Amino acid sequence: MRFELCARPRALASCLSALSFAAMTLSPAVSHAAGQVNIYSYREPKLIEPLLTAFTEKTGIATNVVFASSGLVERLTAEGKNSPADVLLTNEFGLLVQAAKAGVTAPMTSEVISKAVPAELRDPGGHWIGLTRRARVIYASKDRVKQTKITYEELADPKWRGKICVRSGQHTYNIALIASMIANHGEEKAEAWLTGFKANLARKPAGGDREQVRDVQAGLCDLAIGNTYYMAAMLKSPEQKAWADAVTMLFPNADDRGTHINITGMSLIANAPNKDNATALMEFLVSDPAQSLYADANGEYPVVANVPISPLVASWGDLKPDALPLAKIGELRKKASEMVDRVRFDQGPNS
Repeated sequence: MRFELCARPRALASCLSALSFAAMTLSPAVSHAAGQVNIYSYREPKLIEPLLTAFTEKTGIATNVVFASSGLVERLTAEGKNSPADVLLTNEFGLLVQAAKAGVTAPMTSEVISKAVPAELRDPGGHWIGLTRRARVIYASKDRVKQTKITYEELADPKWRGKICVRSGQHTYNIALIASMIANHGEEKAEAWLTGFKANLARKPAGGDREQVRDVQAGLCDLAIGNTYYMAAMLKSPEQKAWADAVTMLFPNADDRGTHINITGMSLIANAPNKDNATALMEFLVSDPAQSLYADANGEYPVVANVPISPLVASWGDLKPDALPLAKIGELRKKASEMVDRVRFDQGPNS
């Protein structure tokens, strides 16, 4: 197994420069060699290395990986037909949509994948496939919030005025959530909801999901919006464990349509030089053993129904996922982004 790393970039240009060097190591002679598969990955090496080791042990197919925290879709676009990449692994859904729209992915037809992964977690055209699920939940203060149930709609209730913390509305996780609200309620009602949500913010949106939980622990707000897997990450960090211990995870809309979910995923590259090996890898990643290993390593939920969740994830409570197809959310991402700007969400509650 070979990894080429592009460290978290200070600027996209520097990342792409590093990727240019990395791509040269995947020369045409190597990328077309029998028994190999070339992976462009937004997922960190430590998260996928056990999976790739198991894949090679099972199949004999060697793996070559270029990792970067950003810029891979742009790299694929620039490389075009000369790209050595076979498979794209992403850490969130928006990148799958971006790659498909950029024309760098190909339809994937596999009976194994179709049987393993529910239709709502796959692109109808076959351009992307979910690998793990995460829910967008509410982290509520254990000290100041006594209710045990909540809905996304309630985030606009004036009783939460000045009590909610969230990262930028334009972040891909929130764009997907807002798109799901448009899908469920229509644009007019969704915009009224987003306006009310904004009025309830404790401050201007800033930071990442974990920083919102930190601010709940500090007393700045009572509710924070974040993905489930951040709980696992915080519990592993000596500095952040106190943040996690200060909150309860609430699964919104558990009594009606269910909680909004997002995915990590994969796509077959349009000009994959090792298509058969890429197919073998993608089918392996939805096998029961790989699903268990992948989800456990990330504190996430498998996409395959019969694969049990980890004890830690199970301890958070039952997840009833919103059955809304992710393809529908993908169609509404642009409208969601425009709505965030229209209501001036990122300018904060008093703008």
